[in-house]
Amino acid sequence: MAKTTIRFKAKLFRPAIEPARSRAVQRPKTDWTFLILPKNASAKLPARGMAAIEGTINGFPFQATLEPDGQKSHWLKVDRKLRERADAEVGDIVTLEIAPATEEPEPEVPADLKKALAGAAPKAKGLWSDITRNARRDWIHWISSAKQPETRARRIKNACSMLAAGKRRPCCFDRSGFYGKSMSAPKAAN
Repeated sequence: MAKTTIRFKAKLFRPAIEPARSRAVQRPKTDWTFLILPKNASAKLPARGMAAIEGTINGFPFQATLEPDGQKSHWLKVDRKLRERADAEVGDIVTLEIAPATEEPEPEVPADLKKALAGAAPKAKGLWSDITRNARRDWIHWISSAKQPETRARRIKNACSMLAAGKRRPCCFDRSGFYGKSMSAPKAAN
């Protein structure tokens, strides 16, 4: 089966810096940008939730995971290195050609979760290694969506317990962010 290439243009935005509500919520760094996929481009992807892609931005190749924007579309975080390699600045319109990735990238495990998993029951560690990269990404997003440090700590503890009990995914996690509004694109700076 041939890969479908999705072509579109999008504007690069800098995230607005909002005051941190707690220690669990970190202020966005100002060295990254983001873009929101046009709805017609997003509709061509295989999922409304997180979607691993590969492609080019202004002709420069990259791989990434698109995040759901809670509006049945997706957004892409463009770090400083990728933005510079694509020869783009905040406010520029960039040209993208993307397709679903042939392999899901391994998600980055936050330090606090990594530490908890290291001390968790062997069953939890074994299941964490056995579940799919998408499932690990769901656990990470469920934990990272906590707004308070206490909630995040409780979710990490619960994740280790649930994994030890054989649970492969967090319950009630809306991968699209549309129904629970747990995921959304960053707010753009003015």
